[in-house]
Amino acid sequence: MLKKTGIPTQADLQEVYPRPERLAQGPVAVIECFQRIPCNPCATACQRGAIQPFEDINDRPQLDVDRCNGCALCVASCPGLAIFVVDETYSEDQALIKLPYEFLPLPQEGKIVAALNRAGEKVGEGIVVRVQNPPAFDRTAVIHLAVPRELASDVRNILVEGEPHAER
Repeated sequence: MLKKTGIPTQADLQEVYPRPERLAQGPVAVIECFQRIPCNPCATACQRGAIQPFEDINDRPQLDVDRCNGCALCVASCPGLAIFVVDETYSEDQALIKLPYEFLPLPQEGKIVAALNRAGEKVGEGIVVRVQNPPAFDRTAVIHLAVPRELASDVRNILVEGEPHAER
């Protein structure tokens, strides 16, 4: 299904999604990289060694969830926009998702935006909590989005409604 639609199946996601016990401990990366391709910026960006060094440049990233603190450096470094951070401990009823964003204009902090799933369908709303966009991120901003906790495993993009978008 992934090769046909670009959308991972539940089986694909189960391979990479952190176990509930780890999600309950705080922010952690989710690496939705499903194909062997020559790429490794995520491993070199991780200062904690949570993304294991690649033996072969074509290896899929392997995350040591116990070393990951959810800093999101890997999110900004992934050219495939395939890494997200999920923090289910953000608040009693909300999760915080850190996601890559490469459109202009960037959303403003405090803005309510449409929360989209992997198929680009609106599944709810989120509040932009923070926008990280330092020069070191090379034009891939990291949007911190508060969403209802039950959407934490589904939300993977946003739509700032009412504003035209352009690729960066």
